[in-house]
Amino acid sequence: MTVPLPPPLPLSPAWRRTALIVTPIGPLAIAALRWLLPYDTTDEPATVIAKVASHPGAQSAVLWLGLLALLTLPLGILVVGAVAVRARPVLGTVGAVLAWFAFATLPFLVGPDQIALAGVEAGLPNASTAALLTASVVHPVSTAATVLWVAGHILGLVLLGVALWGAVPWWAATALIVSQPAHFVVAVIAPNHLLDGLAWLLTTVGFAVTAAVGLGSRSAPVARRATAAVGG
Repeated sequence: MTVPLPPPLPLSPAWRRTALIVTPIGPLAIAALRWLLPYDTTDEPATVIAKVASHPGAQSAVLWLGLLALLTLPLGILVVGAVAVRARPVLGTVGAVLAWFAFATLPFLVGPDQIALAGVEAGLPNASTAALLTASVVHPVSTAATVLWVAGHILGLVLLGVALWGAVPWWAATALIVSQPAHFVVAVIAPNHLLDGLAWLLTTVGFAVTAAVGLGSRSAPVARRATAAVGG
């Protein structure tokens, strides 16, 4: 079933191009981050520090990619969420809100990565850095952010994919629906960095196609031409 979308917002061509470019950058940055991450999500703090100490360059790249994701994901969620809301208002709104709040917790999730690298670069004993890392991740704020992240980005993107069904090509909606459950499996249950990055590439595809569908229309100039034709 095809869901007709209302006309898009009358954005200028420059803003339209910017949104089309920026929307997929966030999930693409996380895909690269997951490929480069020198440790597994399930590793104990002492193991994380040992692996970061062995691969400080990769950990530094993880931090830069995390910053890039933080700067671009808010716009990406706005664009994808806006298209989903136009397609199915209630479902799209719930999915967009969940995803927005989940991605808003990313600073708390990147923080331990910065602690790990800072401790290594400062020359602290691995045990001391591991103790700092443990103290940061067990704080109630960090725990709450992690719960919101896990629940929000998985359920939120699944709901966005369902809301977009029929409004974007079926394979793009499917990519959004399966990407984050797949990420959870290969990040937490059976860690595999290659498959994890591929799961985030599915999110990237879903974001890119949704942005193209939602922002690619030139309906405003058409409306002006039609008005001119009626008047003349």
